[in-house]
Amino acid sequence: MGTGTDLGRVRGLGSAKHGSHHWIMQRITAVGNLILVLWFLITLALMPSYDHETMVTWLSSPFVAVPMILLLVSVFWHLRMGLQVLIEDYTDGGTRIFLLMLLNFYAVGGAALGIFAVAKIAFTGAAA
Repeated sequence: MGTGTDLGRVRGLGSAKHGSHHWIMQRITAVGNLILVLWFLITLALMPSYDHETMVTWLSSPFVAVPMILLLVSVFWHLRMGLQVLIEDYTDGGTRIFLLMLLNFYAVGGAALGIFAVAKIAFTGAAA
């Protein structure tokens, strides 16, 4: 019924009590991704054409722009959590810190860029 060795408890080795939350959040974002990607593929399949004007008109609708932004947030959040686990498991020291910082900048930057693009089209109706 112990919690490890005395030395391990002093050093703080063992469970940080955050693994289950991380695991659950990965599964929640995976389900969200599945639903939103299915929505995206179905709506694209139902499009009459794929020319620029049709796509801009389609993305200008709030019923399309909001789920698209949710898709971007969910995909980049899921990407960040999954790659964080890989980095934490297979790197150490300064490399780990550098890669985690790089991952965070990439995930936030990619999501922000995508959200900006969708918002620009949704609010102005122009992609350029």
